[in-house]
Amino acid sequence: MPLPRAVPVTLTAAQRTTLTKRARGARTAYRDRLRARIVLAAARGRDNARIAADLQITADTVRKWRGRFAGRGPAGLADLPRCGRPRRISELTRAAVVALACQLPAATGVPLSRWTGPELLAELTQAGVADALSVSSVLRILAEHPVKPWRYQSWISPRDPDFEAKAAVILDLYQGSYQGARLRPGDRILSVDAKPSIQARGRCRPTAPAARGTPVRVEHEYVRHGALALLAALDVRTGKVFAATPDTTGIVPFMDLIGQVMNRPEYKEAPRVFVIVDNGSDHRGQAAASRLRDAYPNAIMIHTPVHASWLNQVEIVFSVIQKKVLTPNDFPGLGTLSYALLAFVHRYNRTARPFNWKFTADDLTALLRHISQREQPAAGQQATLSQAA
Repeated sequence: MPLPRAVPVTLTAAQRTTLTKRARGARTAYRDRLRARIVLAAARGRDNARIAADLQITADTVRKWRGRFAGRGPAGLADLPRCGRPRRISELTRAAVVALACQLPAATGVPLSRWTGPELLAELTQAGVADALSVSSVLRILAEHPVKPWRYQSWISPRDPDFEAKAAVILDLYQGSYQGARLRPGDRILSVDAKPSIQARGRCRPTAPAARGTPVRVEHEYVRHGALALLAALDVRTGKVFAATPDTTGIVPFMDLIGQVMNRPEYKEAPRVFVIVDNGSDHRGQAAASRLRDAYPNAIMIHTPVHASWLNQVEIVFSVIQKKVLTPNDFPGLGTLSYALLAFVHRYNRTARPFNWKFTADDLTALLRHISQREQPAAGQQATLSQAA
Protein backbone atom coordinates (compact mmCIF):
# COMPACT_ATOMS: atom_id res chain seq x y z
CA MET A 1 0.00 0.00 0.00
CA PRO A 2 1.58 3.33 -1.02
CA LEU A 3 2.30 5.91 1.75
CA PRO A 4 0.17 9.08 1.71
CA ARG A 5 1.92 12.07 0.18
CA ALA A 6 2.91 14.96 2.46
CA VAL A 7 0.62 17.97 2.39
CA PRO A 8 2.22 20.68 0.21
CA VAL A 9 3.05 23.98 1.95
CA THR A 10 3.30 27.32 0.15
CA LEU A 11 4.47 30.53 1.85
CA THR A 12 4.00 34.16 0.95
CA ALA A 13 6.98 36.49 1.30
CA ALA A 14 5.53 37.99 4.50
CA GLN A 15 4.90 34.57 6.02
CA ARG A 16 8.41 33.42 5.17
CA THR A 17 9.92 36.51 6.81
CA THR A 18 7.84 36.07 9.96
CA LEU A 19 8.61 32.37 10.28
CA THR A 20 12.32 32.93 9.64
CA LYS A 21 12.51 35.48 12.44
CA ARG A 22 10.62 33.11 14.71
CA ALA A 23 12.89 30.19 13.87
CA ARG A 24 16.02 32.25 14.59
CA GLY A 25 14.76 34.23 17.59
CA ALA A 26 16.92 33.68 20.63
CA ARG A 27 14.02 34.59 22.92
CA THR A 28 11.35 32.72 20.97
CA ALA A 29 9.76 29.86 22.88
CA TYR A 30 11.18 26.49 21.84
CA ARG A 31 7.82 25.14 20.70
CA ASP A 32 7.21 28.17 18.44
CA ARG A 33 10.74 27.99 17.05
CA LEU A 34 10.34 24.27 16.28
CA ARG A 35 6.98 24.72 14.54
CA ALA A 36 8.39 27.52 12.39
CA ARG A 37 11.35 25.35 11.36
CA ILE A 38 8.97 22.51 10.41
CA VAL A 39 6.91 24.75 8.14
CA LEU A 40 9.97 26.37 6.55
CA ALA A 41 11.43 22.96 5.76
CA ALA A 42 8.10 21.78 4.38
CA ALA A 43 7.90 24.84 2.14
CA ARG A 44 11.28 23.86 0.67
CA GLY A 45 9.68 20.58 -0.49
CA ARG A 46 11.23 18.21 2.05
CA ASP A 47 9.28 15.14 3.09
CA ASN A 48 8.16 14.44 6.65
CA ALA A 49 10.74 11.74 7.32
CA ARG A 50 13.68 13.98 6.39
CA ILE A 51 12.34 16.91 8.43
CA ALA A 52 11.86 14.61 11.42
CA ALA A 53 15.42 13.31 11.09
CA ASP A 54 16.91 16.79 10.73
CA LEU A 55 15.05 18.17 13.76
CA GLN A 56 15.27 14.94 15.77
CA ILE A 57 11.54 14.69 16.34
CA THR A 58 8.91 12.17 15.30
CA ALA A 59 7.29 12.13 11.87
CA ASP A 60 3.88 12.44 13.56
CA THR A 61 4.90 15.79 15.03
CA VAL A 62 6.01 17.02 11.61
CA ARG A 63 2.80 15.77 10.01
CA LYS A 64 0.67 17.47 12.68
CA TRP A 65 2.10 21.00 12.31
CA ARG A 66 2.56 20.74 8.58
CA GLY A 67 -1.07 19.85 8.17
CA ARG A 68 -2.29 22.56 10.54
CA PHE A 69 -0.38 25.25 8.70
CA ALA A 70 -1.59 24.01 5.32
CA GLY A 71 -5.18 24.08 6.54
CA ARG A 72 -5.28 27.25 8.67
CA GLY A 73 -2.20 29.26 7.82
CA PRO A 74 -0.14 30.96 10.59
CA ALA A 75 -3.07 30.66 13.02
CA GLY A 76 -2.71 26.88 12.80
CA LEU A 77 0.65 27.03 14.60
CA ALA A 78 -0.99 28.19 17.84
CA ASP A 79 -2.14 25.76 20.50
CA LEU A 80 -5.82 24.91 20.43
CA PRO A 81 -7.82 26.26 23.38
CA ARG A 82 -7.94 23.91 26.31
CA CYS A 83 -10.64 23.71 28.91
CA GLY A 84 -8.40 23.30 31.97
CA ARG A 85 -9.71 23.23 35.51
CA PRO A 86 -12.86 25.35 35.99
CA ARG A 87 -12.39 28.56 37.93
CA ARG A 88 -13.31 28.22 41.59
CA ILE A 89 -13.62 31.97 42.10
CA SER A 90 -16.55 33.51 40.25
CA GLU A 91 -16.37 36.67 38.19
CA LEU A 92 -18.72 38.35 40.68
CA THR A 93 -16.28 37.66 43.55
CA ARG A 94 -13.34 38.91 41.49
CA ALA A 95 -15.23 42.11 40.74
CA ALA A 96 -15.99 42.55 44.45
CA VAL A 97 -12.28 42.25 45.32
CA VAL A 98 -11.30 44.90 42.77
CA ALA A 99 -14.19 47.19 43.75
CA LEU A 100 -13.20 47.11 47.43
CA ALA A 101 -9.51 47.68 46.62
CA CYS A 102 -10.47 50.78 44.65
CA GLN A 103 -12.00 52.40 47.75
CA LEU A 104 -10.19 54.04 50.63
CA PRO A 105 -10.61 51.97 53.82
CA ALA A 106 -12.15 54.97 55.60
CA ALA A 107 -14.99 54.97 53.05
CA THR A 108 -16.07 51.55 54.35
CA GLY A 109 -15.61 52.43 58.02
CA VAL A 110 -12.32 50.53 58.40
CA PRO A 111 -9.73 52.46 60.49
CA LEU A 112 -6.80 51.87 58.14
CA SER A 113 -4.71 54.17 55.98
CA ARG A 114 -4.57 51.71 53.08
CA TRP A 115 -5.47 48.11 52.27
CA THR A 116 -3.30 45.02 52.55
CA GLY A 117 -4.11 41.52 51.31
CA PRO A 118 -5.18 40.14 54.72
CA GLU A 119 -7.27 43.22 55.50
CA LEU A 120 -9.06 42.99 52.15
CA LEU A 121 -9.81 39.32 52.80
CA ALA A 122 -11.14 40.08 56.28
CA GLU A 123 -13.47 42.78 54.96
CA LEU A 124 -14.68 40.56 52.11
CA THR A 125 -15.30 37.70 54.54
CA GLN A 126 -17.35 39.97 56.78
CA ALA A 127 -19.38 41.04 53.74
CA GLY A 128 -20.03 37.38 52.86
CA VAL A 129 -18.34 37.40 49.43
CA ALA A 130 -15.09 35.61 50.29
CA ASP A 131 -16.08 32.01 49.57
CA ALA A 132 -13.07 29.99 48.35
CA LEU A 133 -10.80 33.00 48.80
CA SER A 134 -7.40 33.19 50.46
CA VAL A 135 -4.89 36.00 50.82
CA SER A 136 -2.89 34.65 47.88
CA SER A 137 -6.10 34.49 45.82
CA VAL A 138 -6.83 38.15 46.58
CA LEU A 139 -3.31 39.15 45.58
CA ARG A 140 -3.51 37.10 42.36
CA ILE A 141 -6.81 38.77 41.44
CA LEU A 142 -5.30 42.21 41.96
CA ALA A 143 -2.21 41.18 39.99
CA GLU A 144 -4.50 40.83 36.95
CA HIS A 145 -5.51 44.49 37.38
CA PRO A 146 -3.40 47.67 37.74
CA VAL A 147 -4.70 48.13 41.31
CA LYS A 148 -2.14 48.06 44.12
CA PRO A 149 -3.90 49.57 47.17
CA TRP A 150 -0.95 48.97 49.51
CA ARG A 151 1.17 51.44 47.53
CA TYR A 152 0.81 55.21 47.71
CA GLN A 153 2.42 58.40 46.47
CA SER A 154 2.08 61.97 47.68
CA TRP A 155 1.30 64.96 45.49
CA ILE A 156 0.43 68.65 45.88
CA SER A 157 -2.55 70.17 44.14
CA PRO A 158 -2.21 73.72 42.74
CA ARG A 159 -3.25 76.31 45.33
CA ASP A 160 -2.37 79.50 43.48
CA PRO A 161 -5.51 80.86 41.76
CA ASP A 162 -3.27 82.14 38.94
CA PHE A 163 -1.18 78.95 38.79
CA GLU A 164 -1.69 78.25 35.10
CA ALA A 165 -1.04 81.83 33.96
CA LYS A 166 2.14 82.18 36.05
CA ALA A 167 3.47 78.77 35.05
CA ALA A 168 2.71 79.40 31.37
CA VAL A 169 5.03 82.43 31.37
CA ILE A 170 7.96 80.22 32.45
CA LEU A 171 7.07 77.38 30.10
CA ASP A 172 6.82 79.82 27.19
CA LEU A 173 10.27 81.18 28.06
CA TYR A 174 11.65 77.65 27.89
CA GLN A 175 10.07 77.37 24.45
CA GLY A 176 11.64 80.68 23.34
CA SER A 177 8.84 83.22 23.67
CA TYR A 178 7.67 85.92 26.08
CA GLN A 179 4.28 87.66 26.09
CA GLY A 180 3.42 86.12 22.73
CA ALA A 181 6.61 87.21 20.92
CA ARG A 182 9.79 85.30 20.14
CA LEU A 183 12.80 86.05 22.32
CA ARG A 184 15.48 88.28 20.85
CA PRO A 185 18.82 86.70 19.86
CA GLY A 186 20.69 88.21 22.84
CA ASP A 187 18.08 87.50 25.52
CA ARG A 188 19.18 85.32 28.42
CA ILE A 189 17.23 83.09 30.82
CA LEU A 190 18.59 82.38 34.30
CA SER A 191 17.10 79.77 36.60
CA VAL A 192 18.15 80.65 40.16
CA ASP A 193 17.58 78.91 43.48
CA ALA A 194 19.30 77.91 46.71
CA LYS A 195 19.95 74.57 48.37
CA PRO A 196 20.11 75.61 52.03
CA SER A 197 21.65 74.01 55.11
CA ILE A 198 23.96 71.45 53.51
CA GLN A 199 25.71 69.78 56.42
CA ALA A 200 29.35 68.71 56.46
CA ARG A 201 29.26 65.32 58.14
CA GLY A 202 32.62 63.88 59.06
CA ARG A 203 32.39 60.12 59.44
CA CYS A 204 33.81 58.67 62.64
CA ARG A 205 35.84 56.17 60.62
CA PRO A 206 37.35 56.59 57.16
CA THR A 207 35.22 55.62 54.18
CA ALA A 208 36.55 52.42 52.57
CA PRO A 209 36.67 52.12 48.75
CA ALA A 210 34.93 49.37 46.84
CA ALA A 211 36.62 45.98 46.65
CA ARG A 212 35.85 42.68 45.02
CA GLY A 213 32.37 41.69 46.14
CA THR A 214 32.17 44.64 48.55
CA PRO A 215 30.60 48.07 47.91
CA VAL A 216 31.95 51.34 49.26
CA ARG A 217 31.64 51.22 53.04
CA VAL A 218 30.57 54.40 54.87
CA GLU A 219 30.55 54.64 58.66
CA HIS A 220 27.00 55.24 59.93
CA GLU A 221 27.97 57.62 62.77
CA TYR A 222 29.28 61.08 62.01
CA VAL A 223 30.24 64.41 63.56
CA ARG A 224 28.57 67.59 62.34
CA HIS A 225 30.99 70.30 61.25
CA GLY A 226 28.42 72.99 60.45
CA ALA A 227 26.35 73.77 57.37
CA LEU A 228 26.43 76.06 54.38
CA ALA A 229 24.15 76.94 51.47
CA LEU A 230 24.60 76.37 47.77
CA LEU A 231 23.29 79.18 45.55
CA ALA A 232 23.20 78.40 41.85
CA ALA A 233 22.13 80.14 38.65
CA LEU A 234 21.61 78.04 35.53
CA ASP A 235 21.73 79.62 32.09
CA VAL A 236 18.84 77.77 30.47
CA ARG A 237 20.09 78.35 26.92
CA THR A 238 23.73 77.25 27.44
CA GLY A 239 23.52 74.91 30.42
CA LYS A 240 26.30 76.76 32.27
CA VAL A 241 26.02 77.02 36.06
CA PHE A 242 27.21 79.84 38.33
CA ALA A 243 27.47 79.00 42.02
CA ALA A 244 28.40 80.32 45.44
CA THR A 245 28.55 78.70 48.89
CA PRO A 246 27.66 81.31 51.53
CA ASP A 247 27.07 80.44 55.16
CA THR A 248 23.35 80.95 54.74
CA THR A 249 20.71 82.23 52.34
CA GLY A 250 19.39 85.79 52.31
CA ILE A 251 19.02 88.92 50.24
CA VAL A 252 22.75 89.77 50.31
CA PRO A 253 24.02 86.32 49.17
CA PHE A 254 21.31 86.20 46.49
CA MET A 255 22.24 89.62 45.08
CA ASP A 256 25.95 88.71 45.26
CA LEU A 257 25.32 85.66 43.07
CA ILE A 258 23.24 87.72 40.65
CA GLY A 259 26.07 90.26 40.50
CA GLN A 260 28.55 87.48 39.75
CA VAL A 261 26.49 86.68 36.66
CA MET A 262 25.22 90.09 35.59
CA ASN A 263 28.67 91.68 35.61
CA ARG A 264 29.78 89.36 32.84
CA PRO A 265 29.66 91.05 29.40
CA GLU A 266 27.21 88.61 27.82
CA TYR A 267 24.62 89.34 30.53
CA LYS A 268 25.45 92.99 31.15
CA GLU A 269 24.96 93.79 27.47
CA ALA A 270 21.98 91.48 26.91
CA PRO A 271 18.69 93.17 25.89
CA ARG A 272 16.84 91.25 28.62
CA VAL A 273 17.83 88.75 31.29
CA PHE A 274 14.89 86.77 32.65
CA VAL A 275 15.58 85.58 36.20
CA ILE A 276 13.31 82.70 37.21
CA VAL A 277 13.01 82.23 40.99
CA ASP A 278 10.65 80.57 43.44
CA ASN A 279 8.99 82.29 46.40
CA GLY A 280 11.87 82.08 48.89
CA SER A 281 12.20 84.86 51.44
CA ASP A 282 15.33 86.34 49.82
CA HIS A 283 13.59 87.04 46.49
CA ARG A 284 9.88 87.05 47.25
CA GLY A 285 7.31 89.43 45.85
CA GLN A 286 7.38 92.72 44.04
CA ALA A 287 9.98 94.20 46.40
CA ALA A 288 12.56 91.66 45.22
CA ALA A 289 11.66 92.29 41.57
CA SER A 290 12.09 96.05 42.05
CA ARG A 291 15.39 95.55 43.88
CA LEU A 292 16.72 93.45 41.01
CA ARG A 293 15.53 95.93 38.36
CA ASP A 294 17.09 98.88 40.21
CA ALA A 295 20.44 97.09 40.36
CA TYR A 296 20.30 95.70 36.81
CA PRO A 297 17.80 97.49 34.53
CA ASN A 298 17.81 94.73 31.90
CA ALA A 299 16.89 92.02 34.45
CA ILE A 300 13.27 90.81 34.71
CA MET A 301 12.35 88.63 37.70
CA ILE A 302 9.80 85.88 37.02
CA HIS A 303 8.30 84.06 40.03
CA THR A 304 7.10 80.48 39.87
CA PRO A 305 3.66 79.76 41.35
CA VAL A 306 3.55 78.49 44.93
CA HIS A 307 4.54 74.81 45.21
CA ALA A 308 5.98 74.78 41.68
CA SER A 309 9.73 74.68 42.18
CA TRP A 310 9.74 71.82 39.67
CA LEU A 311 9.30 74.49 36.99
CA ASN A 312 12.74 75.88 37.89
CA GLN A 313 15.32 74.00 35.85
CA VAL A 314 18.13 74.63 38.35
CA GLU A 315 16.41 72.05 40.56
CA ILE A 316 17.66 69.44 38.09
CA VAL A 317 21.22 70.63 38.74
CA PHE A 318 20.64 70.29 42.49
CA SER A 319 19.46 66.71 42.02
CA VAL A 320 22.62 65.92 40.07
CA ILE A 321 24.78 67.48 42.80
CA GLN A 322 22.93 65.55 45.49
CA LYS A 323 23.59 62.25 43.75
CA LYS A 324 27.16 62.88 42.60
CA VAL A 325 28.65 65.03 45.37
CA LEU A 326 26.59 64.89 48.55
CA THR A 327 25.67 61.20 48.72
CA PRO A 328 27.21 59.81 50.82
CA ASN A 329 28.00 62.90 52.87
CA ASP A 330 31.56 62.57 54.20
CA PHE A 331 33.34 65.91 54.63
CA PRO A 332 35.73 66.81 57.48
CA GLY A 333 34.80 70.51 57.38
CA LEU A 334 32.96 73.30 55.63
CA GLY A 335 36.03 74.25 53.60
CA THR A 336 36.24 70.77 52.08
CA LEU A 337 32.49 70.74 51.40
CA SER A 338 32.59 74.16 49.70
CA TYR A 339 35.58 73.17 47.58
CA ALA A 340 33.86 69.93 46.49
CA LEU A 341 30.69 71.77 45.45
CA LEU A 342 32.45 74.51 43.48
CA ALA A 343 34.92 72.06 41.93
CA PHE A 344 32.02 69.93 40.71
CA VAL A 345 30.32 72.99 39.17
CA HIS A 346 33.58 73.82 37.37
CA ARG A 347 33.81 70.24 36.09
CA TYR A 348 30.12 70.26 35.12
CA ASN A 349 30.54 73.43 33.06
CA ARG A 350 33.23 71.86 30.89
CA THR A 351 30.62 69.61 29.26
CA ALA A 352 27.43 71.53 30.13
CA ARG A 353 24.50 71.30 27.74
CA PRO A 354 21.02 72.81 28.03
CA PHE A 355 18.36 70.46 29.33
CA ASN A 356 15.92 69.08 26.77
CA TRP A 357 12.81 70.52 28.42
CA LYS A 358 9.72 69.17 26.65
CA PHE A 359 6.88 70.13 29.02
CA THR A 360 4.90 72.96 27.40
CA ALA A 361 2.03 75.24 28.37
CA ASP A 362 -0.35 72.97 26.45
CA ASP A 363 0.88 70.00 28.47
CA LEU A 364 0.22 71.99 31.65
CA THR A 365 -3.33 72.74 30.57
CA ALA A 366 -3.97 69.05 29.92
CA LEU A 367 -2.43 68.12 33.29
CA LEU A 368 -4.55 70.61 35.22
CA ARG A 369 -7.66 69.35 33.44
CA HIS A 370 -6.76 65.80 34.45
CA ILE A 371 -6.20 66.86 38.07
CA SER A 372 -9.55 68.65 38.13
CA GLN A 373 -11.35 65.57 36.83
CA ARG A 374 -9.59 63.39 39.42
CA GLU A 375 -10.45 65.74 42.30
CA GLN A 376 -14.18 65.82 41.54
CA PRO A 377 -14.86 62.15 42.56
CA ALA A 378 -12.57 62.58 45.58
CA ALA A 379 -14.51 65.67 46.69
CA GLY A 380 -17.78 63.76 46.42
CA GLN A 381 -16.35 60.89 48.45
CA GLN A 382 -15.11 63.30 51.13
CA ALA A 383 -18.57 64.86 51.36
CA THR A 384 -20.09 61.41 51.85
CA LEU A 385 -17.65 60.65 54.67
CA SER A 386 -18.41 63.99 56.34
CA GLN A 387 -22.15 63.27 56.25
CA ALA A 388 -21.57 59.78 57.70
CA ALA A 389 -19.50 61.25 60.55
